[in-house]
Amino acid sequence: MSRSRVALLCALGIDNFGSGLFLPLALVYVTQVVGVPLAVAGTAVTLGTVGGLVVPPLAGRLVDRVGPRVVVICAQLLQAAGVGAYLLADGAGTVVGAAVLLATGQQLFYSSLFVFIADVAGDVPKDRPFAEVGMVRAGCFGLGGLVAGALLTWLGTAGYRIALVLDVVTFFVAAAVLALFVHLARPHRDHDEGSVKVLRNRPYLALILFSALFGLSLEFFLIGTPVFVIDRLHGPAWLPGAILALLTVVTSLGGTLALRLTARLTRLAAMRAGSALFTAWCLVSLGVLLVPDGWQVVYLLASTLVFAAGDLVFGPRSGALAEAAAPPVARGRYLAAYQYAFTVAQVLAPAVVALFSVADWLPWVLVGTCAALAVAGLGTLGSRLPASAVTPGQS
Repeated sequence: MSRSRVALLCALGIDNFGSGLFLPLALVYVTQVVGVPLAVAGTAVTLGTVGGLVVPPLAGRLVDRVGPRVVVICAQLLQAAGVGAYLLADGAGTVVGAAVLLATGQQLFYSSLFVFIADVAGDVPKDRPFAEVGMVRAGCFGLGGLVAGALLTWLGTAGYRIALVLDVVTFFVAAAVLALFVHLARPHRDHDEGSVKVLRNRPYLALILFSALFGLSLEFFLIGTPVFVIDRLHGPAWLPGAILALLTVVTSLGGTLALRLTARLTRLAAMRAGSALFTAWCLVSLGVLLVPDGWQVVYLLASTLVFAAGDLVFGPRSGALAEAAAPPVARGRYLAAYQYAFTVAQVLAPAVVALFSVADWLPWVLVGTCAALAVAGLGTLGSRLPASAVTPGQS
């Protein structure tokens, strides 16, 4: 493994450790420390996320012009500024400003990250590099969450501010590692604007759409599980954390193993298998309503393994397919557009979670149906995407 690749993994690990310190606590920080009511806080953070939707097209063009390394480093600094703005926030208005700044940095980061990983990996199939990055990021995010929990336990309200300060520091450290130790020999590419517009590439647009149907499951898991466990099932307060911890352990250890176990599958077939597992997860999770109270904890932990399997199978292959199917001259624009699959799901997920107020089964049926539609839709793309992109990489 090259020095640049090791440095990239270290930088992304540091970045995600910091994100684990703050992102799960964002709403709690705004309500408990800043003093903004929950409904207002949720609206403010959502406005920030929506504000970030304008970033990917601009980020994609920037990546294609100056390369992904510069854009990722700028994104780290912008996220540091966003978290720093939360430290200075004193009301709903400043929270909105901080949320917009942080969301802009996040969208800039994710719109350039996968081109960056691909360039550092070099001229090899990108399935394994994406899997390795996913493992490191998952493990470090979980570690950050544990440290944040310890800070709050030991220091109370002061722990929130310490977590934010540490998050700011990690962004600066990650940016420094990328600037000093990751070097790319990126060839000059001629830009033919007329032939690379994403909106003219219908198969790629379909890939984005069907990935968004899958992405809804990811976002629903993160924000819907605590609501379902605590508010609907009246389960123990520690269970959502235990579920997230279990997911973190499995995804941080199992990425390359899942890649080996699915090595015979095409990338599309692996993505369809992952989507099918998400459909199964929804059905299994819904089944907890029929389980005796004494077995619900074990049942939900077991169902998390089904979700983790889907994430491990789909994740690296989706990124590798999106990268390989993009014209080399416009990878920045194409992968930035692909980011919309997950950004739109992030925006829609809270509305889906709110459907628990209508019926306990409704969100599960909706998310499971979307995952099933992804299975069917991805099956239509095999002959429409480049054969070299659909063919699995060697792990």
